[in-house]
Amino acid sequence: MQGSPFLAFDVGGSFVKAGLVDATAGRVAGEVLRRATPADAAPEAVLDLLAAMARELPSSGPVGLAFPTVAKQGVAWTAANVDKRWIGTNAQALLEARIGRPVAFLNDADAAGVAEMTLGAGRTRGGTVMVLTLGTGIGTAIFVDGRLLPNTELGHLEVRGEEAEHRASAKVRMDRGLGWQEWADAVNEVLAAYHALLWPDLFIIGGGVTENWEHFGRLLVSRAEIVPAHFGNDAGIIGAAMAAASMRENATRP
Repeated sequence: MQGSPFLAFDVGGSFVKAGLVDATAGRVAGEVLRRATPADAAPEAVLDLLAAMARELPSSGPVGLAFPTVAKQGVAWTAANVDKRWIGTNAQALLEARIGRPVAFLNDADAAGVAEMTLGAGRTRGGTVMVLTLGTGIGTAIFVDGRLLPNTELGHLEVRGEEAEHRASAKVRMDRGLGWQEWADAVNEVLAAYHALLWPDLFIIGGGVTENWEHFGRLLVSRAEIVPAHFGNDAGIIGAAMAAASMRENATRP
């Protein structure tokens, strides 16, 4: 994963982030661009924005694209927090056509998880690790002895008749005006539901809300260990860059 920085995108329901990433060090080189996600996150508008952001961050080689969807062979198969027209769309091919470069396309929580397990809070950790990204929704990534089970989408697990992400995402906290304790109680319910099903050894909590870890981290309770994401809200673009680096490595192998 050596060489010049990789351009990586992390598309969310509220914001799109882009940066140039040293995938070997897990470090963003320069500033992270942050733009509001176009209204309804329609495919054409999002692709226009990604192409424009790519022009602001000149680079070469493969590009990483982390996206809130079940991602299989370049195609988006779900669209919980973006326009439904993404479903069945080959996002990888469309962005490659726009920017003229190879694109590594993966689920956004999986990208964050890859970053955390490779160089972050989950580095060297065995057993079952569950990475959660608390943002517009709840993204989940599960690793067993370091191996990813992709596209788990457990933010949609029902907890007392309501989807987990409709109960305990960072957006829910803001929309409902919840205090830290009240919101942490909701997150704890979700953690308990995940633990009852999967018995993880470690929860890694990520997303932009981790900037306020001092306010709620101590309020989180589980039978599993709980730690904040090392890379915070940059985990998605760092993991996407790692996917792009792997794409280049695979392309150059004999």
